[in-house]
Amino acid sequence: MNDDQLKLDNQLCHRLYMASNGLIRAYRPLLEALNLTYPQYVVMMALWEQDGISIQRLLAKTVIDGGAMSLILKKMKEKDLLSITQSEEDKRKKLLHLLPAGKALKITAAEVPTKIRCAFPNIAPDEVQILNRLLDKVCLDLNADEPEDNK
Repeated sequence: MNDDQLKLDNQLCHRLYMASNGLIRAYRPLLEALNLTYPQYVVMMALWEQDGISIQRLLAKTVIDGGAMSLILKKMKEKDLLSITQSEEDKRKKLLHLLPAGKALKITAAEVPTKIRCAFPNIAPDEVQILNRLLDKVCLDLNADEPEDNK
Protein backbone atom coordinates (compact mmCIF):
# COMPACT_ATOMS: atom_id res chain seq x y z
CA MET A 1 0.00 0.00 0.00
CA ASN A 2 1.17 3.49 -0.84
CA ASP A 3 0.83 5.88 2.12
CA ASP A 4 0.53 8.85 -0.27
CA GLN A 5 -3.00 7.78 -1.18
CA LEU A 6 -4.11 8.46 2.41
CA LYS A 7 -2.50 11.88 2.74
CA LEU A 8 -5.10 14.55 3.33
CA ASP A 9 -3.47 16.86 0.78
CA ASN A 10 -4.05 14.22 -1.90
CA GLN A 11 -7.80 13.93 -1.30
CA LEU A 12 -10.21 15.54 -3.75
CA CYS A 13 -13.04 15.00 -1.28
CA HIS A 14 -11.30 17.11 1.37
CA ARG A 15 -10.68 19.96 -1.06
CA LEU A 16 -14.36 19.91 -2.05
CA TYR A 17 -15.35 19.81 1.64
CA MET A 18 -13.13 22.81 2.46
CA ALA A 19 -14.38 24.72 -0.57
CA SER A 20 -18.01 24.00 0.32
CA ASN A 21 -17.55 25.13 3.90
CA GLY A 22 -15.69 28.25 2.83
CA LEU A 23 -18.35 29.14 0.31
CA ILE A 24 -21.15 28.73 2.84
CA ARG A 25 -19.21 30.98 5.26
CA ALA A 26 -18.80 33.59 2.49
CA TYR A 27 -22.55 33.52 1.81
CA ARG A 28 -23.58 33.70 5.49
CA PRO A 29 -23.34 37.49 6.08
CA LEU A 30 -24.89 38.26 2.70
CA LEU A 31 -27.83 35.95 3.36
CA GLU A 32 -28.26 37.09 6.97
CA ALA A 33 -28.98 40.54 5.53
CA LEU A 34 -31.80 38.86 3.54
CA ASN A 35 -32.95 36.82 6.56
CA LEU A 36 -32.32 33.61 4.60
CA THR A 37 -30.31 30.48 5.17
CA TYR A 38 -28.35 29.09 2.23
CA PRO A 39 -30.94 26.36 1.48
CA GLN A 40 -33.71 28.99 1.62
CA TYR A 41 -31.70 31.13 -0.80
CA VAL A 42 -31.43 28.17 -3.19
CA VAL A 43 -35.22 27.72 -3.02
CA MET A 44 -35.76 31.43 -3.63
CA MET A 45 -33.48 31.37 -6.69
CA ALA A 46 -35.48 28.45 -8.09
CA LEU A 47 -38.75 30.33 -7.46
CA TRP A 48 -37.42 33.58 -8.96
CA GLU A 49 -36.59 31.50 -12.01
CA GLN A 50 -39.99 29.78 -12.14
CA ASP A 51 -42.80 30.94 -9.87
CA GLY A 52 -45.59 28.40 -9.46
CA ILE A 53 -43.23 25.42 -9.54
CA SER A 54 -44.35 22.12 -8.05
CA ILE A 55 -42.62 20.86 -4.92
CA GLN A 56 -41.58 17.74 -6.85
CA ARG A 57 -39.93 19.85 -9.56
CA LEU A 58 -38.29 22.04 -6.89
CA LEU A 59 -36.81 18.94 -5.24
CA ALA A 60 -35.36 17.81 -8.57
CA LYS A 61 -34.03 21.27 -9.43
CA THR A 62 -32.39 22.02 -6.07
CA VAL A 63 -31.36 18.46 -5.12
CA ILE A 64 -32.40 19.20 -1.53
CA ASP A 65 -33.58 16.21 0.53
CA GLY A 66 -37.38 15.94 0.78
CA GLY A 67 -37.44 15.99 4.58
CA ALA A 68 -35.18 19.02 4.73
CA MET A 69 -37.28 20.71 2.02
CA SER A 70 -40.44 20.34 4.10
CA LEU A 71 -38.80 22.22 6.97
CA ILE A 72 -37.34 24.86 4.64
CA LEU A 73 -40.72 25.51 3.00
CA LYS A 74 -42.48 25.66 6.38
CA LYS A 75 -40.06 28.35 7.62
CA MET A 76 -40.30 30.29 4.38
CA LYS A 77 -44.08 30.18 4.55
CA GLU A 78 -43.89 31.52 8.13
CA LYS A 79 -41.74 34.39 6.80
CA ASP A 80 -44.51 35.16 4.27
CA LEU A 81 -42.14 34.60 1.34
CA LEU A 82 -44.25 31.97 -0.40
CA SER A 83 -47.54 30.15 -0.40
CA ILE A 84 -48.24 26.48 -0.97
CA THR A 85 -51.39 25.58 -2.91
CA GLN A 86 -52.91 22.52 -4.55
CA SER A 87 -52.74 22.24 -8.30
CA GLU A 88 -56.06 22.73 -10.09
CA GLU A 89 -55.26 19.85 -12.47
CA ASP A 90 -53.95 17.39 -9.88
CA LYS A 91 -54.99 17.85 -6.24
CA ARG A 92 -52.07 15.65 -5.12
CA LYS A 93 -49.58 18.14 -6.56
CA LYS A 94 -48.52 21.13 -4.43
CA LEU A 95 -47.44 24.36 -6.09
CA LEU A 96 -45.25 27.11 -4.68
CA HIS A 97 -45.99 30.76 -5.38
CA LEU A 98 -43.97 33.77 -4.34
CA LEU A 99 -45.74 36.27 -2.13
CA PRO A 100 -44.98 40.02 -2.46
CA ALA A 101 -42.20 39.83 0.16
CA GLY A 102 -40.56 36.96 -1.73
CA LYS A 103 -40.76 38.84 -5.01
CA ALA A 104 -39.35 42.01 -3.44
CA LEU A 105 -36.42 40.10 -1.96
CA LYS A 106 -35.16 39.40 -5.49
CA ILE A 107 -34.10 43.04 -5.88
CA THR A 108 -31.92 42.95 -2.77
CA ALA A 109 -30.57 39.49 -3.57
CA ALA A 110 -29.45 40.59 -7.04
CA GLU A 111 -26.15 41.83 -5.63
CA VAL A 112 -25.28 38.53 -3.89
CA PRO A 113 -23.71 36.72 -6.90
CA THR A 114 -21.44 39.69 -7.65
CA LYS A 115 -20.34 39.94 -4.04
CA ILE A 116 -19.64 36.21 -3.91
CA ARG A 117 -17.65 36.42 -7.15
CA CYS A 118 -15.46 39.04 -5.43
CA ALA A 119 -14.58 36.37 -2.84
CA PHE A 120 -12.55 34.64 -5.58
CA PRO A 121 -9.87 37.17 -6.59
CA ASN A 122 -7.48 34.37 -7.64
CA ILE A 123 -9.87 32.82 -10.16
CA ALA A 124 -10.15 34.43 -13.59
CA PRO A 125 -13.59 34.62 -15.27
CA ASP A 126 -12.65 31.94 -17.82
CA GLU A 127 -11.50 29.69 -14.96
CA VAL A 128 -14.95 30.05 -13.35
CA GLN A 129 -16.46 28.52 -16.47
CA ILE A 130 -13.93 25.68 -16.39
CA LEU A 131 -14.63 25.10 -12.70
CA ASN A 132 -18.38 25.02 -13.37
CA ARG A 133 -17.91 22.42 -16.11
CA LEU A 134 -15.67 20.28 -13.91
CA LEU A 135 -18.09 20.46 -10.97
CA ASP A 136 -20.96 19.54 -13.31
CA LYS A 137 -18.98 16.44 -14.29
CA VAL A 138 -18.33 15.60 -10.62
CA CYS A 139 -22.05 15.89 -9.87
CA LEU A 140 -22.98 13.85 -12.93
CA ASP A 141 -20.59 11.07 -11.94
CA LEU A 142 -21.59 11.06 -8.27
CA ASN A 143 -25.31 11.04 -9.07
CA ALA A 144 -25.14 8.54 -11.94
CA ASP A 145 -26.80 5.78 -9.91
CA GLU A 146 -29.78 7.88 -8.81
CA PRO A 147 -33.17 7.18 -10.38
CA GLU A 148 -33.98 9.52 -13.25
CA ASP A 149 -36.87 11.22 -11.38
CA ASN A 150 -34.45 12.31 -8.61
CA LYS A 151 -32.19 14.17 -11.04
